[in-house]
Amino acid sequence: MKLVPLVETTRGGHVENIHFGSVAVVDTSGKLLWYAGDPEFPTFTRSALKPFQALPFMLDDGPARLGLSLREVAVMCASHSGEEQHVDTVRGILDRIGLDESHLQCGCHQPTFYETLNLRVPGDRTWTPLQHNCSGKHSGFLAWCTLHGAPTETYVDPDHPLQREVRLRLGETLGMDGDMLARGIDGCSAPNYAFPLSRLAHLYARLAQGASDPQWGAAMGTLREAMTMHPELVSGEGRSDLVYMSVSKGDWVTKVGADAVQAVGVTSAGLGIAIKISDGAPRSLQAVTMSVLDQLGLMNEERAAAVERYRQPPLRNWRGTVVGDIRPVFRLARAGS
Repeated sequence: MKLVPLVETTRGGHVENIHFGSVAVVDTSGKLLWYAGDPEFPTFTRSALKPFQALPFMLDDGPARLGLSLREVAVMCASHSGEEQHVDTVRGILDRIGLDESHLQCGCHQPTFYETLNLRVPGDRTWTPLQHNCSGKHSGFLAWCTLHGAPTETYVDPDHPLQREVRLRLGETLGMDGDMLARGIDGCSAPNYAFPLSRLAHLYARLAQGASDPQWGAAMGTLREAMTMHPELVSGEGRSDLVYMSVSKGDWVTKVGADAVQAVGVTSAGLGIAIKISDGAPRSLQAVTMSVLDQLGLMNEERAAAVERYRQPPLRNWRGTVVGDIRPVFRLARAGS
């Protein structure tokens, strides 16, 4: 394992912290094209896995059979901010399948839009699982259970029929034995899986091709279309995935994951990108993502202007004084050179 410095943070013009990690860039066949650090670094995918956790529902033609829209598919792939539109969309899925928020097993937390938008948190509010950033994924899990008459009480159990199906389809997509994947429990209590970073990049190269994917075709097309048409439901106001998918006008399909994971699929270039910051520091992630997109020549003037905030973001203290910055310090290497 050879991780490399990806980002430095400075204070007073001096380097204070160094964040190490890896980057993998592959084509639609999975061939490694560019990299930094260790492109085979075993990575827990966290929320970057969400479209592929929804894949079994797509393969069963779940949205059509239950009368769900692309907006509702998008929120199944989301790490949403708990905005009203997110909560209403999740509630709509639950209403359609005859369940309610008490069936969600993701737990609950304060909606993230308060922190993202620097808003005051009301002191008299209580939160429910609907506001949890993973409630869309969990509503999709429950929709699969409804479709198949499977128990809803134990749907996050690794041995539940749903989770076995997720592993099976994920393994088939990766060309690996799903039962042999390293497994853990995510922050929302659902099983999550680790595999080489380059394999995550390949998943997104294929997702970006949508219905052209030779293995899953229409199911991949539905996932890609939902995410790129409704990025506001996949992410949230002021957040990076919304910015990337909006400014690329659907050419990029992107998904962040907890502990500094980012995946990007680029339709026009036939590329998949996966990034992992090894210490899990989220503040460094988007500076790396911006640099990768830049180094791959995927920026134009409009895109660059929209994501300029990520290029070398300032670090501020509690008074708002700029005390340093976050700067990418890596260059991608061409594979095989």
